[in-house]
Amino acid sequence: MGSDGGEDYSWIDDVGGGLEEDFRAAIEEVCGNAGGPDQMDSKKRARSESIVETKTKACREKMRRDRLNDRFVELGSVLDPERAHRQSDKASILSDAARVLGELRNEAQKLKEANEKLQEAIRELKAEKTELRDEKTRLKADKEELEQQVKAMSLPPTGFLPHPAAFHAAGAGKAQAFPGLAMWHWLPPASVDTTQDAKLWPPNA
Repeated sequence: MGSDGGEDYSWIDDVGGGLEEDFRAAIEEVCGNAGGPDQMDSKKRARSESIVETKTKACREKMRRDRLNDRFVELGSVLDPERAHRQSDKASILSDAARVLGELRNEAQKLKEANEKLQEAIRELKAEKTELRDEKTRLKADKEELEQQVKAMSLPPTGFLPHPAAFHAAGAGKAQAFPGLAMWHWLPPASVDTTQDAKLWPPNA
C-alpha cells in the first residue's frame, strides 16, 4: 500500500462493507491537506499577504483621494477666498476654474496685442528720431556753408581800392571819434594852386 498523494482509496470499500460517497469525499478532503504543516503555513501566509496587499491598496487609494480633495480645497480658495468657509462641490470648483482660465487667456491675448502695438510705435519713433538726426546734420552743414559764403563776400578782393566817397566817409567817422584833434582834410588841386595869387590878391602898398 503506497503512501503517495495519488494513493487509490479503493481499499476502503473492502473495510466495513463499503462507504458512502460523501464519506469518501470527506476523507479525500482531509487527505488533501496531508502535505504537512509547511503546506498549510504557506497557504496561511499567502492568504495573509493577500489581505495585507488589499489593505495597502485601499490605504493608498484613500491617501490619493485625500490629497485630491485637498487640492480641490486649495483651488477653490484661490478662485474665491470666501469659498474656504463654505462647502463647495468639485463640479462648481472646476466650472469656476475653467471660467477664470478663459478670462485669463483673453486678458493675455489683449496684453499681447497691446505689446505688439507698443513695439510698432517704438520702431516708428526710432525711425523718426533717426530722420530728425539726419536732418539736423544736414542743416548744420548748410549753416556752416552759408557762414563761409557770407565771410567770403564780406572780405574785399585783392588790389581793390575803395571809392573816394567811402574813403571820405571813413575819414569823417575817424574825425568824429577824436573831436579834440585837428584832422587833415583832402583838398582838390585847384584849391592849392598859387599861380594866380598875385592877380587875385595884389600886394598892399
